[in-house]
Amino acid sequence: MLLRIPHVLTPDELAQVRQLILQADWADGRITAGSQSGAVKKNRQLPEDLPQAQQARHIVSVALARNPMFVTGALPKSVYPPLFNRYGGASNYFGDHIDNAVRTHAATARHVRTDISCTLFLADPASYDGGELVVQDTYGEQRIKFDAGDLVMYPGTSVHRVEPVTRGERLACFFWIESMVRADAQRRLLYDMDLAITALRQQALGRALQNGGQTDSPADTAEVVRLTGCYHNLLRMWADV
Repeated sequence: MLLRIPHVLTPDELAQVRQLILQADWADGRITAGSQSGAVKKNRQLPEDLPQAQQARHIVSVALARNPMFVTGALPKSVYPPLFNRYGGASNYFGDHIDNAVRTHAATARHVRTDISCTLFLADPASYDGGELVVQDTYGEQRIKFDAGDLVMYPGTSVHRVEPVTRGERLACFFWIESMVRADAQRRLLYDMDLAITALRQQALGRALQNGGQTDSPADTAEVVRLTGCYHNLLRMWADV
């Protein structure tokens, strides 16, 4: 499942993150690359232990935790602490690669299985040319260049790349998620079901308000209760917690 989540960061949060990372000292992006991806990676990356990286990571982590669409789509069990990269000038691309199956956080030695890869865009797409995230899936290539503050989630199993940036600079935050539900098809089914339950509740509430609110539990009709039960029973069957 490839999922766009808009407005993960507020304008103020976006400005804070950009100010923090742009004043920091950047390093060669290959510091977190494996043997295959390192051969096709030419960008810059913010070292994880820098104070600016830690502060920016905290802002992003708080924003993710409060976003219901992120939680619903990812069903996160563990999130690799967000990282930051930069494309422009001579360090301007990342060729075709697949992310490592497991990432180990250096500071904590904690392992994260990379079920889901995430990119949070931090630069206005009009400020740079190129830099599309290209994800290959069963529907062909998806070319992604979202607004600053928007997030894309896609399966960690996907071959993907970042096209060369030919003007300006592409700034992004990236990280990986180990989901409670490992299989992408199962996560997609649960996501669609959760959206349907939410929509049914909203419709029931709207009808109740139109009728003057004369109902005991407008959002919890028998059908909604049964469908919610199906959602949780599937999650109980598939979740690894």
